[in-house]
Amino acid sequence: MRALTARRREGMVNQHFPIRLTPAETTLIEQLGILGQADMAERLSTTGLPTRRVEAYHYSDLKTLLREVPALAGAVQGVSAPALAIPGAYRILIANGEVAQAGTAPAGVMVGQAKGTALSLRDDPLVRLNTALVRQGVTLHLDSDVDPVIHIDRRIEGESAVHAGSSASLYLADGGTATVVETISGSQAAHLGNHAGRAVLGRNAKLTHIVLDLTPRPSTHFATIEYQLAEGAQLRSIVIHAGAKLARTQIFARFAGEGAHADFGGLNLVDDGQHCDITLDVAHEVANTTSKELFKHVARGRSKAVFQGKILVSRGAQKTDAKMMSQGLMLSDEAEILTKPELEIYADDVVCGHGATCGRLDEDSLFYLMSRGIPKREAETMLVRGFIEELIDPVVQEELHEALQAIVDGWLRGGRA
Repeated sequence: MRALTARRREGMVNQHFPIRLTPAETTLIEQLGILGQADMAERLSTTGLPTRRVEAYHYSDLKTLLREVPALAGAVQGVSAPALAIPGAYRILIANGEVAQAGTAPAGVMVGQAKGTALSLRDDPLVRLNTALVRQGVTLHLDSDVDPVIHIDRRIEGESAVHAGSSASLYLADGGTATVVETISGSQAAHLGNHAGRAVLGRNAKLTHIVLDLTPRPSTHFATIEYQLAEGAQLRSIVIHAGAKLARTQIFARFAGEGAHADFGGLNLVDDGQHCDITLDVAHEVANTTSKELFKHVARGRSKAVFQGKILVSRGAQKTDAKMMSQGLMLSDEAEILTKPELEIYADDVVCGHGATCGRLDEDSLFYLMSRGIPKREAETMLVRGFIEELIDPVVQEELHEALQAIVDGWLRGGRA
């Protein structure tokens, strides 16, 4: 009753004192109307995009950061070259939200389509916008061990900037193993992308899932990823931001079976003028589950890297072991790295913790390398590589590991892989 009264009061305030809409919000409301989403349009007109007063967006004030919204995407006329080539991978191309190419699927993989987004209903503006944008999503059912890497190649194409959404969901059957890489890229225009992904792991299933933001610098990139782990499932998740000027990837993970384990990793590579945010929400809902969270950030120029991480341990989730760490490396005086880890624990027999560090390159290590005849710039690059390697070292496939290293090296050179 109290919450209902508060909502009514908020509605009355908005009714008598309407918020001031930005040009981006006005365009989004118009687009929601075009898409037949009148309720969502009305809600956005009364609440607007989230500001720093919304806790989940405290460091990423979208009302201020999102300044322009391009026109809704139309049919794809042509596609650019892949942003990342993975030798031997099975590739599915999704261009402007539609499946553009999908060859013969390997053994154990069934590819289909489903109406609407794969995401669960959430009180989140990016989820609601994705729900409005996506009419049909890709589905993958993996019913056994899958040998080749599955590459979901998401792109936004066109000479003029467009606004597009996409959705992909996968189910990995009991006992199955798979490696799935998702790349988000596109043509050199100020596109706005809103992408959805969902992965459900069966009993004792093992999944490596890597999501790479390789969009051009003028772009804005939003992504929401959901995971659900059954009994004994094992997940390795890695998210890397190395593209858009404004990027936010939010991850929602749910442990639904005992004995499940997940390693969550992420990397923000930000340069002058960029704002990149990784937000993680992990829910341990049953007993005897474990997770490790390691997120790293390298910032140079006037840039901002954000990490918000939350671990929820439910009342019945005894014997939970969860540890979260965020580490930042600032390469300039103007760089900012903002971290907010959280623990919310309702069980009493758990081992949980979180930590955060942030600093510059170690002067002693830099001096040691330079004293051995290594130029300063090369020495700095070696130290940054060493800082990042901990994240990508667990990727055992040689070609994939080299591809990830190439992304890092391209950023260190000041360009792209």
